[in-house]
Amino acid sequence: MYRLEEPIYFYLLMLIPLLAMVFAAVMIWKRQTQRRFADAPLLARLSPDRSVVKSTLKFFLFALALTFFALALVNPKIGTKIETLKREGVDVVFALDVSKSMLAEDIAPNRLMKSKQLVSQIINSLAGDRVGIIGYAGSAFPQVPITTDFGSAKLFLSSMNTDMVSSQGTAITEAISLAKTYYNDEEQTNRVLFIISDGEDHEGNVEGIVKEAAELGIKIYTIGVGSEAGAPIPIKKNGILQFYKRDQDNQQVVTKLNTDTLEEIAANGNGTYIDGSNTTEVIDTVTAILNGMDKKEFEAKQFTDFKDQFQWFLAAGLFMLLLEMLLLNRKTAWLQKLNLFNEKRK
Repeated sequence: MYRLEEPIYFYLLMLIPLLAMVFAAVMIWKRQTQRRFADAPLLARLSPDRSVVKSTLKFFLFALALTFFALALVNPKIGTKIETLKREGVDVVFALDVSKSMLAEDIAPNRLMKSKQLVSQIINSLAGDRVGIIGYAGSAFPQVPITTDFGSAKLFLSSMNTDMVSSQGTAITEAISLAKTYYNDEEQTNRVLFIISDGEDHEGNVEGIVKEAAELGIKIYTIGVGSEAGAPIPIKKNGILQFYKRDQDNQQVVTKLNTDTLEEIAANGNGTYIDGSNTTEVIDTVTAILNGMDKKEFEAKQFTDFKDQFQWFLAAGLFMLLLEMLLLNRKTAWLQKLNLFNEKRK
């Protein structure tokens, strides 16, 4: 197992092709300039020790040194010790609505960004729990399977947007059905599903699928994001407003928070409805809910000791740079005496 401490320094490697182009251009320019004053045989007699191979080799060594220095700055770390850690927690799955109505800006900065902030803050407040993330609009899709890697979960969460699903709608039923497959531990008695949505345009027999989930021990909590007054749906390109979404009659669409639907889902799922307008209150409520549940103990193996490896790349880079400095541009006398290519001497 390895980690890269500063992967941004990989961009330094982009300098190598650029320097290679400059080197090739200089070599071509020198060759053309020399040909203006003398032909090849005369140049060979005037500068018998001139070596194009040595110049190319020196550049290769310099490029190799630059590569090793970049890797040293990246600082790869290798895991050297695996420990089995015992953790206690519950399985928490988040179903995030990514339909176009979540672009409404009746809650800053918009419903979707607010939802992602809420989920991210909830994950930050978790301890030994496992998390999973589902996205849904006209259909549902798995975004993050059940995991203890909160960093990866938040990374994938941040990339979620309304363009991830081509079909529009609010397929809460599909999201709940997909969530049932996430809880792969039969011994886990406490299973929690948080649905973050504005509750608009839900499709299918939600009541039936919620009761099926409840029979499997899944408690469903809903978090409403938006306002009951509603707001239009802005369609933007590169952050610039293009127009507001309109219906078939060319009327501007105003999307509103549907608390009735979300409260009904939570009631049927043995959970409660949570107002998502205040982030602090949401975190406190969710924390209280999870703390009140029985925790299941489970084991997780992970690397706990990572050692820096930059020194090896730094040493290799310095060695290559030293070779480049000691290597002369002219032909080596002792190597020339070997006459490896059986050249005729005059």
